[in-house]
Amino acid sequence: MAYNRNNSADSNAPEMIEKVVYLNRVSKTVKGGRVMKFAALVVVGDGKGKVGYGLGKAAEVSEAILKGIADAKKYMTKVTLDGTTIPHEVVGIFGAGEVLLKPAPVGTGIIAGGTVRAVMEAVGVSNIRAKCLRSNNPQNVVKATMQGLMSLRGPEEVARIRGKSVEEIVG
Repeated sequence: MAYNRNNSADSNAPEMIEKVVYLNRVSKTVKGGRVMKFAALVVVGDGKGKVGYGLGKAAEVSEAILKGIADAKKYMTKVTLDGTTIPHEVVGIFGAGEVLLKPAPVGTGIIAGGTVRAVMEAVGVSNIRAKCLRSNNPQNVVKATMQGLMSLRGPEEVARIRGKSVEEIVG
């Protein structure tokens, strides 16, 4: 489920893709009854290689989502892409969450679960195969996916690190 908002102040900024990955309701029992609070895990991306995630907590759902969006925009990172897919296979690990990301040819689409799919749509990857190998906790899966995406290296960067030309690396 996507949550988009349009502000006239942000009209010159590029259009962001905002996805609510997970919405959690918790309750605390107090003397007067139950107090409900909400936590929203949100992924924000520009669809061109920049993506971030955030967790917002509030007494109302809409406030939690807005806080999550603000947190995600604050910590956006650039991801190395190879056209509509990723340059190479990678495994992202965070806590008990482990996500395998594999590049796919054009026309494959996004073969991934809902949590990883939201991140891939936000970052702008349209051809990928992904599998959650261990935990399916949404927070750990999003963090593991982000860790995997941030560890991607393009051929130019690998060639620079090794002191070789791109043709020697690619073959």
